[in-house]
Amino acid sequence: QVQLVESGGGLVQSGGSLRLSCTASGRTFSRYGMGWFRQDPGKEREFVAGIRVSTGITNYGDSVKGRFTISRDNTRNTVILQMNSLKPEDTAIYYCAARSGSSLPGQYEYWDWWGQGTQVTVSS
Repeated sequence: QVQLVESGGGLVQSGGSLRLSCTASGRTFSRYGMGWFRQDPGKEREFVAGIRVSTGITNYGDSVKGRFTISRDNTRNTVILQMNSLKPEDTAIYYCAARSGSSLPGQYEYWDWWGQGTQVTVSS
């Protein structure tokens, strides 16, 4: 069982930046794929970014490419999502996710563990 704890959400103006962190429990952090999804009420959960902890290979959703960066700190079992040039359409609840496989699928059904979510609001 993996527990994920997110932090760093909040309110920011359009064009601003936010940094989200997700810390995972357990001693096998390097075996995981870690990712971020987001969800607006009434919409499907959308893939934002993913990273293979062992190699650092990343994958991004089309809507955030060039603006968001995912990275990991293996010493702290932490994954970070740096969000720059934020837009009002980035407003959502952001969820940290983990999976035991080596791939980084964009479908939320293939991820095994989830954090509680953190709200990100971008004002225009």
